[in-house]
Amino acid sequence: MPRSKWFPKFKKELPRVDGKVFVITGTTSGTGFVAAWVVAELGGEVLLLNRPSQRVTDSMEKLKETVPDGKFSNIACDLQDFESVRKAAAEIKSQYSKIYCLANNAGIMATPDRATKDGYDTQMQTNHLSHFLLTAELFPLLEAEAEQNGDARIVNHSSLGRLHTVNKGLEEKYFGKNGGNLGGDSIKLMGGACYHRYFQTKLANSVFTYGLHEKLKLRNSKVRALCAHPGGSATNLANGLKHGCCVDCCLACLMPCFAQSPEDGSMGLVKCMVATDAQSGVLYGPKNSGPAGPAVPNPPKAYETDPKAIEMLWRTSEEATGVGF
Repeated sequence: MPRSKWFPKFKKELPRVDGKVFVITGTTSGTGFVAAWVVAELGGEVLLLNRPSQRVTDSMEKLKETVPDGKFSNIACDLQDFESVRKAAAEIKSQYSKIYCLANNAGIMATPDRATKDGYDTQMQTNHLSHFLLTAELFPLLEAEAEQNGDARIVNHSSLGRLHTVNKGLEEKYFGKNGGNLGGDSIKLMGGACYHRYFQTKLANSVFTYGLHEKLKLRNSKVRALCAHPGGSATNLANGLKHGCCVDCCLACLMPCFAQSPEDGSMGLVKCMVATDAQSGVLYGPKNSGPAGPAVPNPPKAYETDPKAIEMLWRTSEEATGVGF
């Protein structure tokens, strides 16, 4: 595992967040796990949204070992099932009147061409559509926090993959009920249909953020919409991918040399969640969408802020989830 280069100094400069409630998806490992323990160490209460599994139990034990006095709660949430997302949101709303931050962190990468029970591509539903639904469901609690205390945050976790879509833009077919009919299971190093579907989801994360920022401005809302990318981070996201024996061996040897640690990779996410200088409508991560480095503002590409792309994403996401947002 790579050593953390920037994280120790970064963490020392973070503000306290005592009494604030954070909702984070995908916390069993990687950047989500780091974000959970950092926020708890800073005094925040953390609601952990994950699909039920032994990994949830194991990661909760590790979190409590890392932050013995941390406030953690598990809430079952399967992002490949809209009904599960609605139930998770309902559980949160039944217990809390306001939340400070929703971090849409969970993601899967380059999985086979399969449909969820709702009919959508597994990657698109996990990485974007269910997070769109969760954001809409929990927005009243974020708005309540912002109205009372002047600030609340929605954070979407994108990746370098957002820059690698085939046509440098979103394609509507990936947002519809086309799961299982989106190119098949071809996979090669950062290519093939499995990766192309992933790239669409990561671009959706940034387009969603920029569109949400503009909509919140029109509402004069005090809720911030932010986005992060982890660079090249050594997490479990790529576990199980098979590119061929030789390529897999090379990746296993080279990844530790070029990838950031999960701690360094989490800096963009954590900055968006708690830093006082994190600005709405900005994507934070290694400079110029590079593979490593401190979390700094990254300028958007034109296709990330394209009004037509935002309109298409919003329309299809509302149609898929059944929410008006």
